[in-house]
Amino acid sequence: MVWKVEYQNIFTQTQVQGTPEWGMNDNGRMMEERALKPFFSSLAGWLGNAQIGPIYLGWTGLVSAATFIIALNIVGFNMLAQVNWSIPEFIRQGFWLALEPPSPEYGLRIPPLYDGGWYIIASFFLLVSVMTWWARSWLLAKEQKMGKHVFWAFGSAIWLFLVLGLFRPVLMGSWSEAVPYGIFPHLDWTTAFSIRYGNLYYNPFHCLSIVFLYGSVLLFAMHGGTILAVCRYGGDRELEQIVDRGTASERAALFWRWTMGFNATMEGIHRWAWWFAVLTPITGGIGILLTGTVVDNWFIWAQEHHFAPSYDGAYGYEAYGYSYEGFIGQGGAEGGE
Repeated sequence: MVWKVEYQNIFTQTQVQGTPEWGMNDNGRMMEERALKPFFSSLAGWLGNAQIGPIYLGWTGLVSAATFIIALNIVGFNMLAQVNWSIPEFIRQGFWLALEPPSPEYGLRIPPLYDGGWYIIASFFLLVSVMTWWARSWLLAKEQKMGKHVFWAFGSAIWLFLVLGLFRPVLMGSWSEAVPYGIFPHLDWTTAFSIRYGNLYYNPFHCLSIVFLYGSVLLFAMHGGTILAVCRYGGDRELEQIVDRGTASERAALFWRWTMGFNATMEGIHRWAWWFAVLTPITGGIGILLTGTVVDNWFIWAQEHHFAPSYDGAYGYEAYGYSYEGFIGQGGAEGGE
């Protein structure tokens, strides 16, 4: 048997370079404001399109970029101050450094700079940056006569961002409920948050968020794999393939009809993936917003609603010498004698 080596485009991509494409010029205004002369990058071509530029910022892009740089500098310089302005220590301890929110005693008041004030200022500039970039996605879609699907998808992520840093802290009456800026401190906050409220895994909206997260990963992998598998027949030109019988689209549809019994259309698979991805932060944000404001302990809530098993004294916390209320109330740190 002779094995035939076939071209596989999982890790490679044919790169075509020629005269840079400047894009459409419907009204002339955006063409004049485009910056950065286009050029090609082979490295970028491995990840996506090899052409870099031109770039159009507009007033929303400029405001967003400027305020993000300000927020990033505030966070970075605060972290640098924590290691006595030592660059080597900043690099070594970078994953553990954090800009923490204000202490609980300040409530919703503006604290001193040294005790959370810089956090509030950085959060303000970050909020302005995110919201102006969101507006930018709407304005550019309108300029190009596109649908607003990207705008609403970005809005779903902003919903979770606002729940964590604004909506929930305001409802809880304290900026201390916000998430610290930092890599490991952020993860530590997530762990402590779950323990404090009786295990977030019993939060049904958290469960839904995980379902949509894993579901969107599966859908994107299925769709990406399918299109890559039929690129040799022009499958990357999906819209043209809808009316082109006997080539990529029909092979792809036939594969999934034989595999699962039914198949999505070229349009339908994108709607499935869009909804699954968008519902991930939406449901997650709902779950976070209800935690501490409506539900104080998700494990007890789950037991009361027959979502989690109820353990008797022989197999519960009492068997280890703890009182159930003390264990839950202190996050497992303290218990009965």
